[in-house]
Amino acid sequence: MSVELKGAVVVASNRAAAGVYDDETGPVIVAWLQSQGFTVGAPAVVPDGDPVAEAIAAAIDDGARVVLTTGGTGLTPTDRTPEATRPLLDREIPGIAEAIRAHGVAAGVPTAVLSRGVAGIAGSCLVVNLPGSRGGVKDALAVLGPVLQHAVEQVAGSDH
Repeated sequence: MSVELKGAVVVASNRAAAGVYDDETGPVIVAWLQSQGFTVGAPAVVPDGDPVAEAIAAAIDDGARVVLTTGGTGLTPTDRTPEATRPLLDREIPGIAEAIRAHGVAAGVPTAVLSRGVAGIAGSCLVVNLPGSRGGVKDALAVLGPVLQHAVEQVAGSDH
């Protein structure tokens, strides 16, 4: 029996949500998730903070097996994605966030260590915070590629 793999993308950006500029990272993540076999709608583009938590929770309630966020993981006062995400998680998966940061540093981006993104399980959904830059998203997807399917299966209770 085949289970539909549903994914969701949440873009945390005050300026993109206000229409100051078009988000460029969300569509990249949507296309990548589709290439991984997930059914994904348009990204939810929301302001930083509580709207991020609301969008993640809505995606989980809608049956998403994976939610990837982008943006809001830096050091500015409005970067609140980890704080919005963490209360939704039943368990954290620190290795994913650590690997994303390490991959960025290895790719020659020393500021990758400043990303505060988290990853974890909320119910039967994998939630991962990606950086908000196009390069950071590319690095994060390179890390997720080899492990995403296995992680989603494990979250659902599949055996090794």
